[in-house]
Amino acid sequence: MRSGFGNSVVPVLTMVAALIVIWYGAAIWLNSPVILDRLSREGITPDFFGLVLRTWSYNRPIMPAPHQVAIDLYNSTLTLAPSNKRSLIYHAWITLSATLLGFVMGTVLGVALAIFIVHNRAADRSLMPWIIASQTVPILAVAPVIVVLFFNLLTGQNLIAQALRLNAEGAQLVSKGVISMYLSFFPVVVGMVKGLRSPELIQIDLMRTYSASSFQTLRLLRLPAAVPFLFASMKVGVAASLVGAIVAELPTGAQSGIGAKLLIGSYNGQTIQIWSALILASILAGILVAIVGLVERASVRVMGARP
Repeated sequence: MRSGFGNSVVPVLTMVAALIVIWYGAAIWLNSPVILDRLSREGITPDFFGLVLRTWSYNRPIMPAPHQVAIDLYNSTLTLAPSNKRSLIYHAWITLSATLLGFVMGTVLGVALAIFIVHNRAADRSLMPWIIASQTVPILAVAPVIVVLFFNLLTGQNLIAQALRLNAEGAQLVSKGVISMYLSFFPVVVGMVKGLRSPELIQIDLMRTYSASSFQTLRLLRLPAAVPFLFASMKVGVAASLVGAIVAELPTGAQSGIGAKLLIGSYNGQTIQIWSALILASILAGILVAIVGLVERASVRVMGARP
């Protein structure tokens, strides 16, 4: 058990260490021209180690050093209250809310479409190509249109808005959730279609021998067989949902969320802030994928697939 744990951890730590070394080297390479130009104007000629230290401590670097990002990430998460609008935790929660909403909607939509496609040959031939083609549309180009459209639809003078009675924040959340749903439903559809069709023909014939209806075959055979495919696609879908939530915040001028922090950092030339937001988004994606993995393990254990 310990040997297996070590065999899985050591390569990961080695890769992380190699990436950090490359990162520090890239910081020296990209920041040194700016530092040298600045020092030459002041008539200062630094030695090599002095130049390296300056490239790793520059306030507005082209490429921030890892320790600069780590310090900024610590200061913007653990030293500020989560309700503080300067805290990355606050912005992460805004993005996470849209991510989870879009992920749930995308998963439900993907499973429903997959069941419909598997049980309807016409849908398999006509609907599936359109689902695949939908992912060729650049999401960054259509995100502003979709967000503005749904925001006006949910806050305007129409039956939908009057029925839901959402405020501006709720309408914006749903609008961003639609973008997340758009990116997350596709892997769920593809994975579930493959999973629902994974039972062998002899198993399906056995269900027909027992005069099982289509619903009974779906519930007792197809869905249990599709569970591994569902969770594998959900891991991809939850990461894509997070990307969709961030993308939805970029072109719409959002004031909160990880995407908003990226925009503010780019406008003000604060590359350290940009990298901190990106690292936090990566950590958040890893946590979401790990949670889906834990749910998968619990589900298959309940189903008796694992001891």
